Amino acid sequence: MKSSKRSFALALAAVTLFATGLAHAQSALDNVMKAKLIKIAVPTDYPPYGSVDKTMTPQGLDVEMAQLIASKLGVKVELVPVTSANRIPYLQTRKADLVISTLGKNAEREKVIDFSAAYAPFFQAVYAGKNLNIKSFADMGGKTVAVTRGAMEDQELAKVAPASLEYKRFEDNNATIAAFVAGQTQTLATSAAVAGDMMQKNPQLGAEYKLLLKDSPCFIGIAKGEDPLKAKVNEIIANAKKDGTLDAMAKKWLGRPAGDLPV
Repeated sequence: MKSSKRSFALALAAVTLFATGLAHAQSALDNVMKAKLIKIAVPTDYPPYGSVDKTMTPQGLDVEMAQLIASKLGVKVELVPVTSANRIPYLQTRKADLVISTLGKNAEREKVIDFSAAYAPFFQAVYAGKNLNIKSFADMGGKTVAVTRGAMEDQELAKVAPASLEYKRFEDNNATIAAFVAGQTQTLATSAAVAGDMMQKNPQLGAEYKLLLKDSPCFIGIAKGEDPLKAKVNEIIANAKKDGTLDAMAKKWLGRPAGDLPV
């Protein structure tokens, strides 16, 4: 009899744990809708994806994406500032329901978190003034380019640029940008983040995106097992892609439309 009772108790405990685990795995979206609040981790030190303005109000592409998701869910958003180092741990420890922080997808990260469809581009590209006609890499022949020595854009440009392109290499992004802004070069090769910030701060240059060097899209991080929340986020992304919202956001902050993004 004691053995039967013990077996029954163990079985009941196992069922309870399984049910609790199942409920927890599906609870994030329910909790968000019940609380009417979603906590989203965003960068505040990486413009134009995430930074703060003079009033310390968060702004940027990732911030707007967080606000869009909250709006479509019909809930308020609590923006949680994160860094590259702590953004995934914040998700794993439930300090955030989502991470929208220029997050790239790779096999190692997929072991610990899930990803939405891509919502924004992250890329290295060539930029120049609107009055400079550059439609292909061949058009860069005989021109000058500012680039950070050894950076990905330096390496990628070397693969496709004509031999007559004159490089002016600098030791860091600040020096590279300063040279282009000062008119020392006709073109600039850099990342979307660096260029986007430069264009926001120097609208008088009339600089614009010209040619793509390398594309590495951004994805939204979601805790493992939160399939209903993932499905809802993907639905919001799909609709925003269809109605042009993603293109408009990318154009505003990065100088080019989002274009084709992986799902």
